[in-house]
Amino acid sequence: MNNRLPTSIVRMSALTLAFLFVTPLSRGADEPEPAAAPAASPATPSQEGLPIDDLRVYTEVYAKIKSDYVEPVTDKTLIENSIRGLLNGLDPHSAYLDPEEYKNLQEGTSGEFGGLGIEIGVDDGIIKVIAPIDDTPAQKAGIQAGDIIIKINDTPTKGMNMNDVVNLLRGRPGTELTLTIVRQGQDKPLPITIKRDVIKVASVKGNLLEPGFAYVRIAHFQAHTGADLRSTMERLQRENKGALKGLVMDLRNDPGGVLTEAVEVCDAFMESGKIVYTEGRVQDSQLEFSAKPGDLLNGAPMVVLINGGSASASEIVAGALQDSQRAVIMGSQSFGKGSVQTILPMNNGAALKLTTALYYTPSGRSIQAQGITPDIVIKPARIADVQEEIANTVKEKDLSGHLINQEDNGKSSAPVQAAKPGMEAAQSSDYELHEALNMLKGMALLKERAGAHG
Repeated sequence: MNNRLPTSIVRMSALTLAFLFVTPLSRGADEPEPAAAPAASPATPSQEGLPIDDLRVYTEVYAKIKSDYVEPVTDKTLIENSIRGLLNGLDPHSAYLDPEEYKNLQEGTSGEFGGLGIEIGVDDGIIKVIAPIDDTPAQKAGIQAGDIIIKINDTPTKGMNMNDVVNLLRGRPGTELTLTIVRQGQDKPLPITIKRDVIKVASVKGNLLEPGFAYVRIAHFQAHTGADLRSTMERLQRENKGALKGLVMDLRNDPGGVLTEAVEVCDAFMESGKIVYTEGRVQDSQLEFSAKPGDLLNGAPMVVLINGGSASASEIVAGALQDSQRAVIMGSQSFGKGSVQTILPMNNGAALKLTTALYYTPSGRSIQAQGITPDIVIKPARIADVQEEIANTVKEKDLSGHLINQEDNGKSSAPVQAAKPGMEAAQSSDYELHEALNMLKGMALLKERAGAHG
């Protein structure tokens, strides 16, 4: 069933693979509709009967809390806590979303929200940063993927659920809060003060690194990422005044997002073949997506950058392009989130975010808890190492304003005009991007030579 989504999923932003946003997004996401009733499984409650003895224990505990707990507890609180407990015991991504949380998730793909600009996950009561979002207060303040948040202002976070964290992180734009984090390699906790702001996330950004070679950054897979990528590629080709020789796609610290947009990104560069498929217990969770003819680069080489903050939908893209040998994957091991969550609206305005499937790359790999292994692993470099490598690769002729050799050129000595700002500056301060561009140039040269002999 290639490239076809069940009706129950089409109108609810498909299957979302993103972590919960820590702050709400603006309106604009598709309104979910209830998912179709699941197909009968080998052991449904109606077939095997209700666990009467266990339910008796539950009702006994419930009654004891109602009658004996030190403070009165409402039925609504007890029932909601029970439901959350059911989901929390399954996996880190299944959750009960109350009406406010559900609204935040519905609004979570439009790309505009207020807060700090970080993606977080809760694992056994530990609040961990999945990735800071590009150009947000959190990123500018120095928050990094993998940071563990142990305090929000003076409040310890141990044991908090996602809703508790969200409520503390939210606030009026312009107000400040201090996150105390634990970071690998640091001897003691690090306090970081951040000013809240209204966050507008650009899903896709791009520029020319130098003539013929482009750079595209996908920060998050939102509702129009595929279309935004295509328009960005068209702009870059216009700026290049011709076909591109190669592309670096940057998926570092991209925490994922909407599955169908990941498929669109892959389809933009693949002529044919399987992109991704999912497998679960019910029929609606068994999906398969394949590429349609058409490659925006016309076969020009690609390098994809990933790291430990690349999760979910970004891993789908990296895995599909790797398996199809369409791109070389560079960087470090990705996060390893290979599960699919389906949003199941409830009658009370809340929703269930339930893990319903695992996704697989075209070759049949599940990256759940494994991640994508790059074709070329790049270890984080010290600043001194980067500066030394750049110094060794930059020659006199590369310097702005150098004197021209009269004998070689037959021209009078004159300063050369400085390169356009932004064309080469990015890779000089980004070691992985610098290496990716070098790789891309080599691949493009080999392709040109193969064509010349062809």
